[in-house]
Amino acid sequence: DTLKEKKVSAAFFVTYDYCDRNPDLVKRMISEGHVVGNHSWSHPSMPTISLEEGKNEIMKLHEYVKTNFGYEMTLFRPPMGEFSEQTLAMTQQLGYKSVFWSYAYEDWDSDNQIGAEAAYQKITKAEHDGAIYLLHAVSKDNAEVLGRVIDDMKSKGYSFGTL
Repeated sequence: DTLKEKKVSAAFFVTYDYCDRNPDLVKRMISEGHVVGNHSWSHPSMPTISLEEGKNEIMKLHEYVKTNFGYEMTLFRPPMGEFSEQTLAMTQQLGYKSVFWSYAYEDWDSDNQIGAEAAYQKITKAEHDGAIYLLHAVSKDNAEVLGRVIDDMKSKGYSFGTL
C-alpha cells in the first residue's frame, strides 16, 4: 500500500511457499508494475546443493510462476546471499541475472523486531547512491517506516527505480 501511495516500484523476490500462501499479493505485485524475482523453490543454500538441484530450485519456481501468474521471472536472488562461481554461472545459463543488495539488516525475524525508530535510523544511515536495499516484508518495523523513509530520501534528492 505504501509503495502504491508513494508511486515507488520495488522488486519482490519470492519462494514457492510465499506464492502459494499469498497468490493475491503476487498478482497485485505484477499488476502494479513491480518486479517479481526468483528466490528459489525452497530457500536452500545454493552452494551446498548439487547444480542439478540448484537448476531445479530455480526452474521449478520459474514454471510455477509462469503457469499460475503468467509472469516470466528473469532475476534471481540467492537465498541468504550464498553463492559460488558455479552457482552464478548456472543461474546465468538458465537465463537469469543474479541480484545482490548493498544494504540489509536482520529484519526477517518477525518475533525479534527492533522497533520502528531504530529501523528507520538503520535504514537511513545507509543511504548511498545506487543503493539496493534488502528489506523483508515480514518486518512490521519496515512497514511502519517505509513511507517516511521514501519521503526523506526523495527530499534529499534520491530517486527510486527498479532493477
